[in-house]
Amino acid sequence: MDFQEIPQADGSISVVAAGRQLVCTVCGGTRFHERNSLLNTRAATFFRFDWANKEATNYICNQCGYIFWFML
Repeated sequence: MDFQEIPQADGSISVVAAGRQLVCTVCGGTRFHERNSLLNTRAATFFRFDWANKEATNYICNQCGYIFWFML
């Protein structure tokens, strides 16, 4: 999926995903902060290979804190 991140003056971003603006389903907000999270598996953790797990991009709503997860 293609993402376009548009920086805002307050340090947040507006996100366009698949040609549509991302809008928070809880509060209707359109500004987010981005972070990446590892999707841990038991086997990788057991063998200490957490770094090899897949990663997800998270967009966190600036207004209410709702988190959107997108698999990379």
